[in-house]
Amino acid sequence: MRGSKRARDGPSRETQDAEPESGPRHPPPAEQRLDVWLDVACLFKTRSEAQKACNGGKVEVNRDPGKPHRQVRSGDEVSITRTHGKQTVIICGLAEHHVPRALARELYRDETPPPTPEEIELRRMERLVRPVHPVGRPDKRDRRALRRFKGF
Repeated sequence: MRGSKRARDGPSRETQDAEPESGPRHPPPAEQRLDVWLDVACLFKTRSEAQKACNGGKVEVNRDPGKPHRQVRSGDEVSITRTHGKQTVIICGLAEHHVPRALARELYRDETPPPTPEEIELRRMERLVRPVHPVGRPDKRDRRALRRFKGF
């Protein structure tokens, strides 16, 4: 005899009636590290980028310097210095793990004022003045592109 009767007949009646377990449900944490929250909320691409910004003085929490290990909670105000001004957000929720980007946007409320028409025009002018091609010797990829362009 190879297997028991139960294995051949399929699952027992008790297991059919029981609800499927989807794993333990944990409530969201009350506090979370700043660098982890910045990463989970998709304000930085990676946690290490968030750590570098915090250590570089680019992040403030409630107008105090934001260190990566600082604990944040709902209601805290986070200011991030970006290339074109400050981004200010209010923390609305915390999540332990990465969530889809649409849900990550629900973790904060963006309080950054929209750019003024002068700022928009300044950014447009900077794009026009910025060089299109890098200055200096071509690297391996550039040399290959040149050869393809010339037909070699």
